[in-house]
Amino acid sequence: MTKSVFNTDKKLDYTKQPMFFGKDLQVQRYDVLKYPIFNKLFQQQLGYFWRPEEVSLQKDIADYRELNEQSKFIFTSNIKYQTMMDSVQGRGPVLAFLPFVSIPELESCILAWDFFENIHSHSYTYIIKNLYSNPSEVFDTIITDEKIEKRAMSITSRYDDMINLGYKWQLKPESVDMYELKKKLYLTLMTVNILEGLRFYVSFACSFAFGELKMLEGSAKILSLIARDESLHLLITQRILNNYRENENDKIMNKVMKDSEKEVYTMYENAVGQEKRWATYLFSKGSMIGLSEKLLHQFVEYMANRRMRAIGLEPRYDQKTNPLPWVDHWLNSRSLQNAPQETEIESYVIGGIKQDVQKDQFKKFKL
Repeated sequence: MTKSVFNTDKKLDYTKQPMFFGKDLQVQRYDVLKYPIFNKLFQQQLGYFWRPEEVSLQKDIADYRELNEQSKFIFTSNIKYQTMMDSVQGRGPVLAFLPFVSIPELESCILAWDFFENIHSHSYTYIIKNLYSNPSEVFDTIITDEKIEKRAMSITSRYDDMINLGYKWQLKPESVDMYELKKKLYLTLMTVNILEGLRFYVSFACSFAFGELKMLEGSAKILSLIARDESLHLLITQRILNNYRENENDKIMNKVMKDSEKEVYTMYENAVGQEKRWATYLFSKGSMIGLSEKLLHQFVEYMANRRMRAIGLEPRYDQKTNPLPWVDHWLNSRSLQNAPQETEIESYVIGGIKQDVQKDQFKKFKL
């Protein structure tokens, strides 16, 4: 099968195309859509556009110097882990999903998703360059940290399996069993759903806990913007998975989902276990005010229940209520009312008003 950047089929009807593994795309039109929800999610992502430089880290620099050693360990370990995972996410969706998309609204949604993941990676660099005297000491130890690498491998291996089999299908479709290909897609989508909806949240909670203490508030604000984006990316994967369950009428995928149910629950159990072990590791050198290992373990179980329920799975954990309700304040970044002098750099803020204009500033200016 020959892959084309533009399909010349005059009778191509996007509304009859599957989400993945259909005919190549042609005209990017968004007036007649099979799944309008993806176009809405694309538009919502555009409305979320932001830059890390809009948030000042001047106070954070001083705050970080004042932290005790265990707090520095918690903050640094999390920023390293988040940098690693968003490095994966900055490539994964466009390599594993985009080449096989068959409808334009999902194509644009994934392109925007990848763009925002790149903003996240730039944001971590922005934080690290500002807070650490030698940023290379942080960056160079990300890939050598066994605990971070081990957590990342469970994600990258799924992506790699999907990419390699998918490209083989594109080159020689008759050599690939469609059941196996769609199973790779389904399990990769589920892996990413778990990543976006669960695997960041221990780290998020720690970052927001610093913000609650009026420490590292700029970094917490950036993390709240990242969390907002990840919640939207989670909706993309949830919608894809629920479309397969409710709308696509794909017999092969229906069988894949039924056959894989036990494996999916195991994936959730493994992710919950990894997050709990990460929380234990973070607090191995001491605790921080407002958080404990036990609370984070309960929080992970609560979030896992929510994520499973959203894609039609039966929740497996006893934790019914949120043990960290204040986290919701940070996850809903629009509710934050940070003082401009603490978190914003006015030269980057659209519509910002400069307050230090001198009386004779424009004395020599002529129209």
